[in-house]
Amino acid sequence: ALVTDIGGLNDRGFNASAYQGLKDAIKKLNVEGRVFISKQTSDYVPNLARGAQSYDMVIAVGFLMSDTTAAVAKRFPDVKFGIVDVSAPFMKGKPKNVRGIVFAEQEAGCLAGVAAARTTKTNTISSVGGLKIPPVDAFIAGYQFCAKRVKPGITTLNAYSQDFVAQDKCKEAALNQIGEDSDVVFQVAGGCGLGALQAAKEEGKWGIGVDNDQGGLGRHVLTSAVKKVNVGVYETIKLGRTAAFKGGVDATFNVKNK
Repeated sequence: ALVTDIGGLNDRGFNASAYQGLKDAIKKLNVEGRVFISKQTSDYVPNLARGAQSYDMVIAVGFLMSDTTAAVAKRFPDVKFGIVDVSAPFMKGKPKNVRGIVFAEQEAGCLAGVAAARTTKTNTISSVGGLKIPPVDAFIAGYQFCAKRVKPGITTLNAYSQDFVAQDKCKEAALNQIGEDSDVVFQVAGGCGLGALQAAKEEGKWGIGVDNDQGGLGRHVLTSAVKKVNVGVYETIKLGRTAAFKGGVDATFNVKNK
């Protein structure tokens, strides 16, 4: 069972990528699978519990589900759990049946920062984050750090929309940054961030996608900081079918292991 975060399957990024991992597992590993879509945070517990009642493994998609996943996992000790963007050893109560699916976002962010620094004409680039949480901040930190390595005098702007869904909030943040001379905007805000990319398009600036390849949104998308959540989900399901599955630890996905 795959339990989405509130961004849903139409975010063209994080949740959509996780769903692709499940679909790949159904096709290649001959497993049965189902998606439980969370429309609000109050859906987390019932969705996780329903998944655990009917499936051998439950994958929670997102940092915001950390505490609820830990609580539900303790109720179902014989079910294997995986959680995207959460380090299992640091979860509340340290459940032994939850495996962390974590990523080196700073590495993808770094590569996006290099692209932005080499492309900017105004010497000002920016990023729009959703919430100030570790996976978002890792993307932004890598982006800013490597941009400054390429162009030490570059200006890097950042804002948080405080939302992963409402596109108007990210669009407004991006327009403010463009007003401050940013000509490359990196969205790190899931479905909300599609609004930031739209702002870049309307203002004739470059946008950088996140999680999935978002180049299909238009030629204004310079590149995307691809995270391959699908690979993390697929590999965790694959491991879950064997005796080698271990909870209480993390699997880290980065550039080196592709």
